[in-house]
Amino acid sequence: MRRLHGVRLPHAKQTSDMAFVPLPLPQKVVLPMAMHMGVPCTPTVKLKQQVTVGECIGTSDAPFSADIHASVSGTVTALTDYRMMNGTVCKAVEITPDGEQTPCADLTVPTYTNRTEFLAALRRSGGVGMGGAGLPTHIKLDPKSKIDYLLINAAECEPYITADDRTMQEKPLTILKGIRRIMEVLEIPECFIGVEENKPDAMKILRDAAEKDPQITLAPLPPIYPQGAEKVLIYHITGRVVEEGKLPADHGVIVMNVSSIAFLEEYFTTGMPMVMRGLTVDGDCIGKRCSLTVPVGTPVREVLQYAECDFEKLDRLISGGPMMGQCLPDADYPVTKTMNAILALSAKQQRRTTACIRCGRCISACPHRLMPTELEKAYQRRDAARLDELKLQLCMLCGCCSYVCPANRPLAESNSLAKLFVRQQKEAAK
Repeated sequence: MRRLHGVRLPHAKQTSDMAFVPLPLPQKVVLPMAMHMGVPCTPTVKLKQQVTVGECIGTSDAPFSADIHASVSGTVTALTDYRMMNGTVCKAVEITPDGEQTPCADLTVPTYTNRTEFLAALRRSGGVGMGGAGLPTHIKLDPKSKIDYLLINAAECEPYITADDRTMQEKPLTILKGIRRIMEVLEIPECFIGVEENKPDAMKILRDAAEKDPQITLAPLPPIYPQGAEKVLIYHITGRVVEEGKLPADHGVIVMNVSSIAFLEEYFTTGMPMVMRGLTVDGDCIGKRCSLTVPVGTPVREVLQYAECDFEKLDRLISGGPMMGQCLPDADYPVTKTMNAILALSAKQQRRTTACIRCGRCISACPHRLMPTELEKAYQRRDAARLDELKLQLCMLCGCCSYVCPANRPLAESNSLAKLFVRQQKEAAK
């Protein structure tokens, strides 16, 4: 089978041998009510209320949502409006820890006897995809068609990030139990774990753990970015093509991030909802690179202080990887459920943007063989029809085109703005 195109990156996996350690309790946590795709939650707590770890502090009646839980025990000290990285505003709950980390008395180990009860329990967990998108897990695991394959996305193809790698090395049995649980409830006959070959320790640990289970197969993948993109992973493992406008489930596939699987199994073992996040902390401004487990809502500043960040040299803070991550507005932004890395980077000499030289490198690098320069022109003309004709919606915003462009054109950034433009045009036409 042919491989989709991409780029080879300097992966810089400098924390792959650093075990997760817990961050000391922060001075406060700020929990936005929109840490997931779908409808934001509404706070269910009041000012000065005492809360405990795992207590539900935000919920929604909408099916497409995910509950928010207190990650520390303490006192609710503020209920505010909060602006997220994407510019939207939601409610947020601020909690000052009491240092006790008292677990919620109402927490129980979830039980279920059928798929409906399983999904209801998942809804109460607040679980979302931990690979970055934040799709509520109970939505993903409720497909409307028959599923042939469960694919575990353990590629972690971006530079620096090793949170999934560490999870595989430290929790292999938890991951496999979670896989078997999903396969049993959803009646999925086969599972593949897609791991890039630059993670030999994790691969060996998982292969040894799964060797007696013929339904679970480790699928080694070449370390070519963006190997972890959902459609790329599906094609490389199963050969199936997810068409424009279709979901993986429409083609008999469910893809789950490996850290999401680990959380799911821990939740069904302990009853503790999603209140902690595993993070890679790296970058040339970091004095102490590390892998951390952090209470959701912890200000990034406290993570950076623990990691001995040189704030005077600091120029950019990135949530996620350098290719698809988002720049944080400031160091007081909270750690969210979907954040898998914090990169603290110094200023670099900026390359000058010049005219396109028609070299075609962007087309060669694009996994879907789109035409980034033509998309850029169509957006500059605000030509929505041409953008659709050029298959803009297939763009994953992986950044391969921008990375290889010798003219330093912001091609991926242009596509991101073009997607917003097309969406606005369609909404205006309704």
